[in-house]
Amino acid sequence: MKKRNFNKWKVFTIVVLSIYTVTMLWHYFKPIPENISYQSDTYRVNDDQVDFYYNVTGEKNGEKKFTDQIFKRTLEIIDEADEFIVLDYFLFNSYHEKKKEYPAITDKITKKLIEKKKANPDMKVIFISDEVNTSYLSHEVPQFEQMKKAGIEVVLTNTDPLRDSTPVYSGVWRMFFQWFGQSGNGWIPNALAETAPDMTLRSYLKIFNVKANHRKTITTEKTAMISSANPHDASAEFTNVAFEVKNVLVNDMLVSEKAAANTRREVEFPEKVKKPAERGDIKVRLLTENKIENALVKEINNSKKGDEIWVAIFYLADRDIVDALTDAANRGAKTNIIMDTNKHSFGQKKNGLPNIPMSEELKEDSDGKINIRWFAPTPEQFHAKMLYIKGEQESTIISGSANFTARNIGDFNLESDVQITAPNDKEIVQDVDQYFHTLWENKGAEYTADFDEHYEDTATLKRGVYTFQKLLNLTTY
Repeated sequence: MKKRNFNKWKVFTIVVLSIYTVTMLWHYFKPIPENISYQSDTYRVNDDQVDFYYNVTGEKNGEKKFTDQIFKRTLEIIDEADEFIVLDYFLFNSYHEKKKEYPAITDKITKKLIEKKKANPDMKVIFISDEVNTSYLSHEVPQFEQMKKAGIEVVLTNTDPLRDSTPVYSGVWRMFFQWFGQSGNGWIPNALAETAPDMTLRSYLKIFNVKANHRKTITTEKTAMISSANPHDASAEFTNVAFEVKNVLVNDMLVSEKAAANTRREVEFPEKVKKPAERGDIKVRLLTENKIENALVKEINNSKKGDEIWVAIFYLADRDIVDALTDAANRGAKTNIIMDTNKHSFGQKKNGLPNIPMSEELKEDSDGKINIRWFAPTPEQFHAKMLYIKGEQESTIISGSANFTARNIGDFNLESDVQITAPNDKEIVQDVDQYFHTLWENKGAEYTADFDEHYEDTATLKRGVYTFQKLLNLTTY
């Protein structure tokens, strides 16, 4: 009898493990939804159709110096729209640390959108965002509720149709926990923000899937802005970059954003606009998800001796990009990287992963040819995500929401970037070039610090921790 019971448990265990393995592998490799991992055609535009904006925090004479171009332009784009507005932002809320004040950018944009909708009741306004703002459906977000009452369609994307970036955990979650949902009366203190409402246990369980709609875009019938900046109070003074492309990317943005919204439900989107005739010698295209990685690696691999490679990045951990940067430096491309130290996040101290150990690897494998500087001001984050390759006659820029990590550009998250290729005498190239030199050389304020200032003796140990985490995909990067 005991042997028979033992055999039953043995069979049961084999069946459960088999289901778990199949579930884990399917959701790691499954087909992605239509128009996710999207790449537009390449369009030709003139100088006046492409603009570069940045937000940056520096220190001068012991005081913080903040420049805001991105959110100022965002509000202007809303004002200028006549037919429709489609926004997609990962973080959009006013929750933050206690006893600290932040710029109320979330309320500013909410108010501006509501005013626009009231003045133009027939205008289609769609606001797409991520469940993280509701602490994974544990509570409502006041700004979202205000927009809904004004007739603005708010869509929280559903990341379940996306591939699982943490398959070891997500296999268990999909088998046992997803069926119970997340909504309800929260009772556990909120780890995402001190002033946010309590969370349910089921919401906490969903967090560990570590997937997100991480995009930061605004599109109207006239223009599209693709950014690294979240209009989120606690992130308002982070250093970020944005690129605006007028006219030509609008229809592709609508296709891409509809695909994001449709992960939740079928959403009626605005009609495509009439595309203007192409002109000029600046080339632009939209890239999302894994198409971003393909473009980044291709451009770095195509760099030659004497080219300049500049990287501004919050997280750098993608194996293909790291190897490509190392190879480029070793064949003679001058490679400069500005990185966040990854030691601060919304009032919490962090351990420097992945950038601290990754910086050691880059230095070591390039025999010191790769130059690295750290973003200096704290606790603000260096949240930019940009590659700029300056060739002999033309340059390429790739920038947007995507960190250079497998999680961000491996078809797990939703991400949006723009690629711009232009002759070196064009204003867009000169603006980006000036931006990098300003930060690198600390022109007008202290923005960056020497590599040795933040390098740690523990970097080798952290490199081992990083390698183990990456092996099991148990990271946020």
